[in-house]
Amino acid sequence: MSATSTLVFLAPVFIAFEVVQLVAAEKLLGVKKIRAGVDPRQSAPSETVSALWAFGILAQGLWTLTLLSNSTTIIPATCILLVWLTGFALRSNCNLRWILVILTIEGALRLGLMTAMFGSAWRAL
Repeated sequence: MSATSTLVFLAPVFIAFEVVQLVAAEKLLGVKKIRAGVDPRQSAPSETVSALWAFGILAQGLWTLTLLSNSTTIIPATCILLVWLTGFALRSNCNLRWILVILTIEGALRLGLMTAMFGSAWRAL
């Protein structure tokens, strides 16, 4: 097994990160806050949490880009990147009420893709 294909076994770490992101998105940008008219940018997380979150996003992006170099993980990695880019494009062009919906769908799609990729690699052992 090549080094790149063994990187797929980091998927549980990034799956857990996705779950944390979904919970954090609901907490920071939840339905209750949207109904109350609260701007989530006014109640942002601390600098430490923001830095760790940004590090996690960058690490996941680097991991996904690294998976592009292996023929067995190129398709799921490409799909993860496409979901990421599509979600970013949609979120940057919509109002605040739709951001939570897009984040949830985007996170669920990435979770599914990573879980399927990890399951395929596990079965191939």
